[in-house]
Amino acid sequence: MSFIDEILININPYLETIYFLIAVILVFIVFSIVIKVIKNILLKKVTRKKQISNVVTFLSLLKFIFAFFLFIVIVIAYYGSLGDIGFIAGLLTVALGMALQKPITGVFAWLIIISRKQFSIGDRVIISNIKGDITNISLTHIHLEEVGGTIEGEEKSNRTVILPTSIIFEKEIINYNEKDDIILDEVTVTITYESNLEKAEKIMNDAVKKIMTPHWNFFTKKKLIGSHIRLKTKDSGIDITVRYHTMAMKRNALATDIIREILKEIRKTDDVEVAYPHTQIILPENKLVK
Repeated sequence: MSFIDEILININPYLETIYFLIAVILVFIVFSIVIKVIKNILLKKVTRKKQISNVVTFLSLLKFIFAFFLFIVIVIAYYGSLGDIGFIAGLLTVALGMALQKPITGVFAWLIIISRKQFSIGDRVIISNIKGDITNISLTHIHLEEVGGTIEGEEKSNRTVILPTSIIFEKEIINYNEKDDIILDEVTVTITYESNLEKAEKIMNDAVKKIMTPHWNFFTKKKLIGSHIRLKTKDSGIDITVRYHTMAMKRNALATDIIREILKEIRKTDDVEVAYPHTQIILPENKLVK
C-alpha cells in the first residue's frame, strides 16, 4: 500500500466534513465579493456623512444575518442531518420575516430611496399630508423638519417629524426639489367692478417683476421668468390672480413682499379700489349709507 493510499484511507471518514468546510469557505468568499460590490455601488450613490454611515450600518446588518444563518447551518450539519437544513432554515426565515417585517421593509425602502434618488437630504417634501425639509434618512426612518403644521403657509414650525421609511410604499410623495427649487405660486387681489382693470393688472405684473427680478436672474430656465394674469368674477368684485415662478424655500416671504408692493401702488391711484365684503343701503332720497 502506497503512502498516498494510506492517507486517503485515513481521511475517508472525514471526507464529508472536509467537503462541507470547503463549501462553507466558498460561500464565505462569494458573500464577501457580493458585499464588496454592493458597498461600491451604494457608496457611489451617497455623498453625505450620514448616508455613508447608513451604508456601513446596512452592510453590517447583512453580515450579521449571513453569519447567523451560516452558524445555524454549521450546527445542524454537525449535530443533525443535512437533509433537515433546508427545512429548518426555511422555518427560521419565515419566523424572522414575520418578526422583523416592518424593519426589513424599512431597510428595503431605504435602499430604494438612495438608489433611485426619489428625494434626498435637504429636499422639501409632502409625505402623507406632512410637509417638511428632510434632515436625515436612516435605515428605518425619515426625519423631517416640519414646515407649516402649527401655522398656515410654508414656514418652519420648529418641530421634527419622524416617519418610517416603509411609508414610501403606502403613501404618495410630493417632492418640491426633484427637478429644481422652482415652483409656481400666485397672489390674488380682489378689486371692485368700477376699478380700472387694465391698470390693476399692470400694477400686479409690475409688482411681481420688481420683487422677483433679482431672483429671476439666477433661474437657469429662462422660460420660467415672467408672470401672467388670471381673472375670476365674484359677487363683490373681480379676483385678479398673478402667477409666477418662485423659489420653494422663499415662497411665503416673496409673496408677502409682492402683496405689500401691490397695495402700496394701489393706494397711489384714484381708479383702482380693493373690494371687500360690505353692505350698502341706498335710501329713497338718494342718500348713501354704509
